[in-house]
Amino acid sequence: MTLWTRAVLKSVFVPGGIMLAVAVFLYHQPWLPLSAAGLNFFYYAVFVAALALSLRFRSLRIVLGSLVLMLAHYALKEKGPDLHLGQGRMAFEAIALLVPLDFILLTFIPERNLKREHFVGIAAVLFFQFTFVAVFARPDQAENSLVHLSFLHGYSLRLPQPALLMFVVAMGTLLWRVLRFGKAIDHGMFWSLLAVCIGLEVGGVSGRVTPYFAISGLILASSIVESSYSLAYRDELTGLHSRRAFNDATSGMKHPYALAVVDIDHFKSINDTYGHDTGDQVLRLVAARLASVTGGGNAYRVGGEEFTILFPGRNAEEIFQHLELLRMNIESCSFRLRRGEDRRKAPREGERRAAGKAKTTRRVNSGALSVTVSIGIAESRPRRAIEHVIELADKALYTAKQSGRNRIEVVSGERKDKKAKSSTPQTS
Repeated sequence: MTLWTRAVLKSVFVPGGIMLAVAVFLYHQPWLPLSAAGLNFFYYAVFVAALALSLRFRSLRIVLGSLVLMLAHYALKEKGPDLHLGQGRMAFEAIALLVPLDFILLTFIPERNLKREHFVGIAAVLFFQFTFVAVFARPDQAENSLVHLSFLHGYSLRLPQPALLMFVVAMGTLLWRVLRFGKAIDHGMFWSLLAVCIGLEVGGVSGRVTPYFAISGLILASSIVESSYSLAYRDELTGLHSRRAFNDATSGMKHPYALAVVDIDHFKSINDTYGHDTGDQVLRLVAARLASVTGGGNAYRVGGEEFTILFPGRNAEEIFQHLELLRMNIESCSFRLRRGEDRRKAPREGERRAAGKAKTTRRVNSGALSVTVSIGIAESRPRRAIEHVIELADKALYTAKQSGRNRIEVVSGERKDKKAKSSTPQTS
């Protein structure tokens, strides 16, 4: 993934970052009265919502993350408002260290299909941590701060240095997962943990941590909603918009617009020869290039190896060069096969002779696999339905396939029109 594109920044900061910024801003406004009863109600409401949604959608990481935050908040409130003195300080230091550690451990928890012994182990870890805080924060231990180590000179934050280091490691891990996988759950856990970190730093001395824990729970609950949205409108394998998103986008589409249908050349042969794992790699490779198409296009995976790119407010002439750059970009890319992968399903001798006679745009050199795509383009007209535009683009794609693949064909007129333009066929 390319850093820092507009899409990447949006995926990182929306909606968790915006929710946290707005909540912190409103909380510190003197004109917005917030009573203790109101804050407590807000706290319990958001965590009940987070638990209910996560149980309903079987998101075990959010269930466990919510339980960790609730136990941490309960332990802090039990020690009273003076978290900078005596045993209150001891509890504060232990909790500040354990919460980010738990969030790191939760990254290794699968979303579903946990076995009974896994639940027993998780319950044992939480019980041990809760007991550790209770024992560590006893009055006779108040002078022995085992986790209040110091290895940075001139340090002035309220968080103990080991806890701050643990927060940095945990948030770095979650941010890497957000950029690598783009999952809403990782996104929510990142901003939720940041809210807790700010709360412990800002409100730890006075004991006013409830608002920040409530914000953290709200972000966790919203990540479930965001995750369900992604399941409905995002293709899980490629990360592109799904067919449902395409149908929604085109339902109210008005002239002018252009549409390109993209198909991976010889994809069935790739699956048959190298296996479906390699086929999935090819889909992700092509999808990553489609997602970065220029010209204002939005890419969708509409099924199998077929993709559609929608260009609102454009015509076929305007998008042609952008798609030609996309085609050449895909043609020039390759990825290395795992050892022995190219022999997974070696064809028989007769099939090899037939394959050698057939023209193909697929290359395998020194274990590297390259793929190409064929593209068909059509544009809207004032009285042309979207179904007609898609049909014309499909016909243009068929012409590109019949003309040798790895090329672009354009249909810009009515049914009687011939192809308007085509790219120069590329051999590979």
